[in-house]
Amino acid sequence: MGAHLQPLALRLLALTFPLVAKGFSDETLEKAVKSEGYCSRILRAQGTRREGYNEFSLRVEGDPEFYKPGNSYRVTLSAATPAYFRGFTLIALKEGKEGDKEEDHAGTFQIIDEEETQFMSNCPVAVTESTPRRRTRIQVFWTAPPAGTGCVILKASIVQKRIIYFQDEGSLTKRICEQDSASEGVTDKPILDCCACGTAKYRLTFYGNWSEKTHPKDFPRRTNHWSAIIGSSHSKNYILWEYGGYASEGVKQVAELGSPVKMEEEIRQQSDEVLTVIKAKAQWPAWQPLNVRAAPSAEFSVDRHRHLMSFLTMLGPSPDWNVGLSAEDLCTKDCGWVQRVVQDLIPWDAGTDSGVSYESPNKPTVPQEKIRPLTSLDHPQSPFYDPEGGSIKLVARVVIERIARKGEQCNIVPDNIDDIVADLAPEEKEEDDTPETCIYSNWSPWSACSSSTCEKGKRMRQRMLKAQLDLSVPCPDTQDFQPCMGPGCSDEDGSTCMMSDWITWSPCSVSCGMGTRSRERYVKQFPEDGSMCKVPTEETEKCIVNEECSPSSCLVTEWGEWDECSASCGTGMKRRHRMIKMTPADGSMCKAETTEAEKCMMPECHTIPCLLSPWSEWSDCSVTCGKGMRTRQRMLKSAAELGDCNEELEQAEKCMLPECPIDCELTEWSQWSECNTSCGKGHMIRTRMIKIEPQFGGTACPETVQRTKCRVRKCLRGPGMEKRRWKEAREKRRSEQAKKAIDSEQYPVCRLKPWTAWTECSTLCGGGIQERYMMVKKRSKSTQFTSCKDKKELRACNVHPC
Repeated sequence: MGAHLQPLALRLLALTFPLVAKGFSDETLEKAVKSEGYCSRILRAQGTRREGYNEFSLRVEGDPEFYKPGNSYRVTLSAATPAYFRGFTLIALKEGKEGDKEEDHAGTFQIIDEEETQFMSNCPVAVTESTPRRRTRIQVFWTAPPAGTGCVILKASIVQKRIIYFQDEGSLTKRICEQDSASEGVTDKPILDCCACGTAKYRLTFYGNWSEKTHPKDFPRRTNHWSAIIGSSHSKNYILWEYGGYASEGVKQVAELGSPVKMEEEIRQQSDEVLTVIKAKAQWPAWQPLNVRAAPSAEFSVDRHRHLMSFLTMLGPSPDWNVGLSAEDLCTKDCGWVQRVVQDLIPWDAGTDSGVSYESPNKPTVPQEKIRPLTSLDHPQSPFYDPEGGSIKLVARVVIERIARKGEQCNIVPDNIDDIVADLAPEEKEEDDTPETCIYSNWSPWSACSSSTCEKGKRMRQRMLKAQLDLSVPCPDTQDFQPCMGPGCSDEDGSTCMMSDWITWSPCSVSCGMGTRSRERYVKQFPEDGSMCKVPTEETEKCIVNEECSPSSCLVTEWGEWDECSASCGTGMKRRHRMIKMTPADGSMCKAETTEAEKCMMPECHTIPCLLSPWSEWSDCSVTCGKGMRTRQRMLKSAAELGDCNEELEQAEKCMLPECPIDCELTEWSQWSECNTSCGKGHMIRTRMIKIEPQFGGTACPETVQRTKCRVRKCLRGPGMEKRRWKEAREKRRSEQAKKAIDSEQYPVCRLKPWTAWTECSTLCGGGIQERYMMVKKRSKSTQFTSCKDKKELRACNVHPC
């Protein structure tokens, strides 16, 4: 293999081999490394090292210290911004082994993205890059080895700018040991305690990429969707779901039915271990352009005790297939909060239903199986099946971004510019990036601000999409929102302090009775005149939790944050929730309310015309031949609260396909005729008539006349007999001629010429007509004979659509 075809990691690792320095050819090198154990040479390859070099990291999802034999784990190799890498190798070794032998390697890797990763040709147990290009992260699945293997070392090397980083210890090496049988029922993710201070607020955004275009095999054209997202930020003492574990009843209901109700109930029962319940709306259909509908998102908070985040959403319809994250740790080892997490997702099986395709009938799995990732070799009828065992195309991506921090921070590494910017509201884009192919009306005037005080509010303007000249180029939103404040608090006022939004209220200082809580905000911009900001940056208020602290009272948590307003403009409703921590000690019923609702005001609604998506392509004709129907649809893009829309969303029209074939139809056979001789050998016949001629490729007509032999008495021979026979034949001919003469007088003669050829079709497409004629050849002079006339036939032609 030429050097230009080898993976970059393989080529640059070869730079460390003395063989190359002595001028050995690629072929010589390949033979040498094969004979001397190439996998072990990878392990011994030494490159430039740096002390404390932590820009690259190897991570097993959930950071487990123990593995369950046979379980699958997602492994991520990543670079921190602004670092990147071009090549890499990834291996898994039994602890204490050198890798010289095949049995030294532990477990197996599964490729997720073939465009990014492949198995190394000279060391098939190792994973390397598919193409040498800049990248910041790769992902693979690693299936743990069988029981009795012991501890495993996952090791990676990074190639960047012709330098190889290979760390025997540190961020590119991960040690993970086999779980003890004594702790079989315990989660295999003993996550480290978090040392971060204060709290952090995050926004989760879910981008579905499951569509007929990306996953065409058996894609359900109707009712495809993502169910409502459900999850929480939680402590390490509570796991919502995990690979290798069993689905709870709540997970089962999400997996099979897309219902988050039971899952939310289970989460709220873990009130001490949960900080925020994460919820986002379902998405119908599964894939929509962002200019039609924004990606589902939700905000949540984490603290030192509850620093993990899990969520799931159902791929619908499906037997029990979902995507999500399990125990994603947002606390860093440097006692800070992760700034951004991006994870590409493939579907996993909840182990509760044994269906193999999207719309398989319900078939409960008994006994229930463990949660596992789907693979391309699960079943030949699976929509993800690949006989070569390739990777499953990604169905979704989740982005988790830190949007604010609260309280004093204690991260070891000081904040950089990115950290500071992440805590501030994004500035509005000044330039208009609307594509030239999108034709809009003018923007409406800005609505009044939703806030009449110096609290942050919103104002809104709208426009109408008049035309979309290129359907392949998405058009931006038709609504635009802008932060605003009440009169005298304008952001543009140079003498005014620019403040960030208030960060979430801290927990109440007491768990029972009256206490206090506080919240903070930051100065975004000081006044232009250099004066100090006099706007308060901290607020404190009284709070009451479990007002009655008697044995007959419920113990409840504080109220959570208000949900988003149900309306995007005008008046809507918002809700907030709290959970019951403990029922009354005296056994009485708990009467505390767990949900509270109130009205909310958004910017004034400006009624605009219906905003509709372009018509879809016409569906296939409802028939395979002849006349049928076809339909097309479009979607309502404007929000329902902007006014009623009476435009039709579906159209139907007739469609014409080539005429259906017409088979030949015949009458029943007639009786056999008499034998055609009076003595000796002869024949007799029977006939049948054509009732319907075949048309448009129909079955041709079979025979209409059949002949069979017949034998009458033996003819007598002799002169007298021969003479007598001639005489009888002569008399018979005379009688037949006389009969014809009489018939011609009674029934006048009408003779017709044969049918002419068919004329050319009257049209080239869309259905035309052809004609042919049978003309009278001889007509009787008798005026009484009226049925002797020319004949004409018609037939359809060129019936295919124009």
